Amino acid sequence: MWGWYNDGAPCISFFFRNRRFANGKFRPESTEVGILTQDRPQVRYVTAGAGDDGQRIDNFLLKQLPGVPKSHVYQLVRSGQVRVNGGRVKAERKLASGDEVRIPPVRAADKAQIARPPDAVLNVLRAAIVHEDEHYLAIAKPAGLAAHAGSGVPYGVIEAVRAWNKYEFIELVHRLDRDTSGVLLLAKSRPALLRGQKALKNSEAEKRYFALLLGKWRGEDRDVDAALVKRSLPGDRRVQVDEEDGKPSKSRFSPQSRYRDATLCEVQIFTGRTHQIRVHALALGHPVAGDTKYGEREDNKPLRELGLKRMFLHSHFLKFNAEGEFGKLIVNAPLPDELRAVLDKLPRADKARR
Repeated sequence: MWGWYNDGAPCISFFFRNRRFANGKFRPESTEVGILTQDRPQVRYVTAGAGDDGQRIDNFLLKQLPGVPKSHVYQLVRSGQVRVNGGRVKAERKLASGDEVRIPPVRAADKAQIARPPDAVLNVLRAAIVHEDEHYLAIAKPAGLAAHAGSGVPYGVIEAVRAWNKYEFIELVHRLDRDTSGVLLLAKSRPALLRGQKALKNSEAEKRYFALLLGKWRGEDRDVDAALVKRSLPGDRRVQVDEEDGKPSKSRFSPQSRYRDATLCEVQIFTGRTHQIRVHALALGHPVAGDTKYGEREDNKPLRELGLKRMFLHSHFLKFNAEGEFGKLIVNAPLPDELRAVLDKLPRADKARR
């Protein structure tokens, strides 16, 4: 049938038979099809399914609105435009199966418009699987590939794995920086996702990284217990140490191999803050090799000449004891060949434990 927008422009609307009346408005039963207009965004009403039970509303919206920045999603929630069962909610509200979510009009990227990862990327990730069971999938993420799509990033690991069309449910348990390689864990069910996130949040998981740090390391293991805060600076956003406003953050650096002007450390993190290892390493006076954000370009020049084309930070080990049906999870991801090649070229300072 014909209709008009508020500005007088004509439109065509298609109504489907299966409708229901709620809160004074007709709404289509399907969560996939609503009123179709000339590509103008419309209010949508989505019913949370069993797989959404226990998920925060902000994460639910990010899944429903691919391509929309997080900041805009939070603004929609704060302004009251997002409603659950007719009422306003906060971002931390957890959904229950059967909840009805009102999603306001927003210019989100259409599923058909989201870039499909190239077949080469899909194949690389298939070959990068380091663990899979009935609950979890672990991938050794290559450096340079984001964990998920975002502003200016058309696709990431999660979009590529979904493009395999192999799993009914697949979600990221955690994230890795785009320039960090190594273990990235994905869950195959909502219960597995919640259990994995709980383990990481409550420091029940053991996460270890390899990091090549610039400079000569003095002594043995060193703990860094320094609070971190995100700051927006002119033309830049970064994390800084701030004991007053920051969130508690702890890392343990253990030297493994010492070189003339660098040290390979294994780093265990007890919290999972953004850029935690990079900022804690900088606080020790030993920035991560190849880190163009927190390190100095000139300091990295000798390593670039040896072939280091990326940041030398790799998540190599993840372990947690899951409850009940999930059991124990242990995942290892060996150091990538391109990083081993750099180590082979570095002149040794002395012998150290590996």
